[in-house]
Amino acid sequence: MPLVKSNNIAERLELIAQKELERKRAAQSLQSLPEEVSLQLSDAVRQISQIAGVNTKIPPKSPYNPKEKSSRDEKIEKSQASSNALENTKAKKQENPQDSVNLQIIRGEIDKLNDKIKLIQNMFWEERGPKKEGLIIPHEFAEIYRIAKASGMAKEHLEKIMQLTLELMPIKMRENSILIKRYFREVLRKMVYARAENLSGNVKNIMMLVGPTGVGKTTTLAKLAARYSRMLNKNYKVGIITLDTYRIGAVDQLMFYAKKMKLSIDTVVDTEEFINALDSLKYCDYILIDTVGSSQHDRAKLESLKNFVNADPNTKIDVSLVMSATTKYEDLKDIYHTFSTLGIDTLIFTKLDETHSYGNIFSLIYETKKATSYFSIGQEVPNDLMVATSDFLIDCLLDGLKRA
Repeated sequence: MPLVKSNNIAERLELIAQKELERKRAAQSLQSLPEEVSLQLSDAVRQISQIAGVNTKIPPKSPYNPKEKSSRDEKIEKSQASSNALENTKAKKQENPQDSVNLQIIRGEIDKLNDKIKLIQNMFWEERGPKKEGLIIPHEFAEIYRIAKASGMAKEHLEKIMQLTLELMPIKMRENSILIKRYFREVLRKMVYARAENLSGNVKNIMMLVGPTGVGKTTTLAKLAARYSRMLNKNYKVGIITLDTYRIGAVDQLMFYAKKMKLSIDTVVDTEEFINALDSLKYCDYILIDTVGSSQHDRAKLESLKNFVNADPNTKIDVSLVMSATTKYEDLKDIYHTFSTLGIDTLIFTKLDETHSYGNIFSLIYETKKATSYFSIGQEVPNDLMVATSDFLIDCLLDGLKRA
């Protein structure tokens, strides 16, 4: 009887185990297990324990949730993750030196390819470039030629400069477009004349601003007055004289600025009053003279201005021709030659913020060999005025105006 009982128990255990195995296989094919199935498994375990005479109590299992993990499992996974991260870090450290070298090599090759692509593109520009009296622009110079030409630079000046660049530039530098542009920039820079400010204070500075109507002479004069009296290391004494009694509001505009800056201002209508005004302001370090705007074709007004310039033979007046950067080169040249009868000492260019082309300014300076002294880069008084430099002008010509 015990043997039979034992056999029955074995058969029942085997049957239950087989069912349990089937249930487990079914459970493995699912992502989550329903609550009733979990309870059935717990009951099956209890039956096996009772039949086998095992007295162990198994607490009921909560429904299976794959998102919930035991503390032990989490520790094991964290340990494995840390180990893997450490191994990956070691592997990266071992690979990094070589990777860095390879990356530098790849970047170098990419730069070379980009340069070659640019050279290939330049080979097909404007039917191999301009030809005049034997001058042929090589394809590697096509980019800077296009930039300079688009800037409004006079054609004859551009071709002379290109010829000079081709003659002087070392052959090795021609393989790199960056070096070509850098060399061309330096050639242009040396052809721009710029006059430094005279801030010594040893000599009285009398500046007369002349130029066409609407170029911003009065606003430029106000900027200069503010600069000399307020913005430099030393606050210079500044006086203002205006000859512009024709334009409505011109005197009022200067009166407003003079009152705001607490500066002396005189309005004159003839040379006698002009000489008296100069004498009354002799205590000033700077005397700034505003004039009426005049067309380059108005000979009568130009003669009148000439009388003021030559009113006192013992007084040296520095004549600054003010012109707009938005004026094309041919007109700038015409304006300069007309006003040159006044004895132009320096050039001031305004409205640089209203254009993208600066080759016209370069060409006028190159043609006249006359220095530029100031650039006006906006309407704000007094900040939008800067001392002219060759670097700034060439940067504008090749790269455009960049405000600080």
